[in-house]
Amino acid sequence: MKKGKQVCDEHEPPSYQEATAGYGEMEAQFAWDDKNIRRTFIRKVYAILMVQLLVTVAIVALFSFCAPVRFYIQTHPSLYMASYLVFFATYIALSCCGDLRRQFPWNIILLVLFTLSMAFMMGFVSSFYNTKSVILCLGITSLVCLSVTIFSFQTKIDITSCQGVLFSLCMVMLLCAITFSIVVPFGYVPWLHALYAVLGAIVFTLFLAFDTQLLLGNKRHTISPEEYVFATLSLYLDIIYLFSFLLQIVGGGRE
Repeated sequence: MKKGKQVCDEHEPPSYQEATAGYGEMEAQFAWDDKNIRRTFIRKVYAILMVQLLVTVAIVALFSFCAPVRFYIQTHPSLYMASYLVFFATYIALSCCGDLRRQFPWNIILLVLFTLSMAFMMGFVSSFYNTKSVILCLGITSLVCLSVTIFSFQTKIDITSCQGVLFSLCMVMLLCAITFSIVVPFGYVPWLHALYAVLGAIVFTLFLAFDTQLLLGNKRHTISPEEYVFATLSLYLDIIYLFSFLLQIVGGGRE
């Protein structure tokens, strides 16, 4: 009887505890692997972003401080239009063509062209402002970006779930831009321009927090680690637009 009972026990299916004994270790390993992938993704994005910002600051400084270069680009606005066309083409390619922005080395080539064109445009715009104003705006932008990044890393508030609020603010900005374009031909209104610039700075500060939390991947919505080019593009544009709106707020024209 005992021998028959032992044979029956050998053919019985395993219990739930026995069948799932290794699942906890597997889940822990997968979670650890995901965290490592996410950390590598974040480091890659910020490394590329730092290079982009250094190139942009260098070009803005060259166009603002070097008088011959400043005079040349101000007297050749066609260069600005050419850089805008390159910016628009590369932005469409990187934003709309998902396969292209994941394909090396085309994604890096397009990102380099995009960065150089945007940096040239910002340098052209900055050349018409007072040098002290440009330096002040660079400093304010750096402090705002640092504060928003620290806040996004530490806060428990899920900004990625506030897509409706950001969309509404974008619609308000669009209506303000339309109103501004209608009013300006009849006369420049300083307070209306200042209001629009303040609204733009607030909106893109929120977008910077939104895109940072998408990058971190610990909230409701996340961005795939494969999309490091798109993540870098989003953060870079947020910072550039923030700088441009700050420049409109506190910047003074050259005498």
